[in-house]
Amino acid sequence: MEQNNNTHKQGMAGGIAHAFIDSKLTPLIVLASLLLGLFAVIMTPREEEPQIKVPMVDIFVQMPGASAREVEERVTKPMEKLLWEIPGVEYVYTTSSASGMMAIVRFKVGHGEEDAAVKVYTKMYSNFDRIPPTVSKPLIKLRTIDDVPILALTFWGGGYDSFDLRRVASKVSWQIKNIPDVAEIRIIGGERRQIRVLLDPDRLAAHRLAPAMVMPVLEAANQALPAGDFAESNALNAVEAGKFFTTIRDVENVVVGVSPQGGPVYLRNVASVKDGPEEITSYVSFANGAAAAHGKSAKDSSSAIYPAVTISVAKRKGTNASVLADKILHKVEGLKGGVVPPGMNVSVTRNYGETAKEKSNELLFHMALATVSVFILIVLFLGFRGGLVVGIAVPVTLALTLFTFYIL
Repeated sequence: MEQNNNTHKQGMAGGIAHAFIDSKLTPLIVLASLLLGLFAVIMTPREEEPQIKVPMVDIFVQMPGASAREVEERVTKPMEKLLWEIPGVEYVYTTSSASGMMAIVRFKVGHGEEDAAVKVYTKMYSNFDRIPPTVSKPLIKLRTIDDVPILALTFWGGGYDSFDLRRVASKVSWQIKNIPDVAEIRIIGGERRQIRVLLDPDRLAAHRLAPAMVMPVLEAANQALPAGDFAESNALNAVEAGKFFTTIRDVENVVVGVSPQGGPVYLRNVASVKDGPEEITSYVSFANGAAAAHGKSAKDSSSAIYPAVTISVAKRKGTNASVLADKILHKVEGLKGGVVPPGMNVSVTRNYGETAKEKSNELLFHMALATVSVFILIVLFLGFRGGLVVGIAVPVTLALTLFTFYIL
């Protein structure tokens, strides 16, 4: 009877503590909790951006020939009213320009990403009859926190211009795409390769041709179409007719008409064909700061400004940014001297994997430091036994907290 009264006085917490003190499973539970915490530390992705749901939807609409004021009055304002009718929308940002507009719809934190995209898509196309006839169909793109690039590599120097830098960056990007968990890759800066056809009016007139007759022929020649198949040696072989343009000679040798004498008229007979860079649309430059003189960043310590091209890499949702960044950097390092020619520099201008690793390591260090500090304080004021209890309880609690965060 006296024992029951003591148990009742201890309360629920005291009863649980008494049960754990007498149980032989307590050491195993403590060990299992610590192992689960260690498992969570290893397996939890280390990311710079928090994994929160803040869906954003971009909407692009074209209205050719319209001024910015006309686009705002006829497209932007009616669209804003429609977007505000969508449940869960928190902000709507719009930009009107000549011949087009862009709207950014941001939903409340925690709103489902797919649900947000479906709501915007349904709202736009169910009310498309209210949009002026000259307006194009809306282009809708869903944006999430994982679209933020975790790594940026900048190619520069070595005497290469922006055209050569972009061609190398394009080859490197194809190699990076083969790495698992890589999502979107963008190439910023430089000029793409472009084959330009400059028609000569005098030569066209001499061969009785017009530009409207040449363009459809070029479009038809730059394609490969299936032409059937045939069986041979127990294998089914596909047959294709035509091929895509790969060299400037392929373009020059396209037959665009028949001369008055009955002979073929090649494109080179009526036009000048040039293979080179397209008109530049974005500029990227690279220059070293003061730290470069001390060997803390780029190899070149001069203050010159170089043309550059940047590759930005985004990851898939839930991927460990630190591990993925290390894989990409290791891959690029192996391409130097081959795909990346000697003398061309590759600088890491953004690495969220490294910063995420530093922050997570700092968090773990502070957790360990806090545990040791509490243990020392308890030992000083309550003795070694009390400190030992706290020294075990705190790490177990933190370990279970980390594991709970991982599974949720």
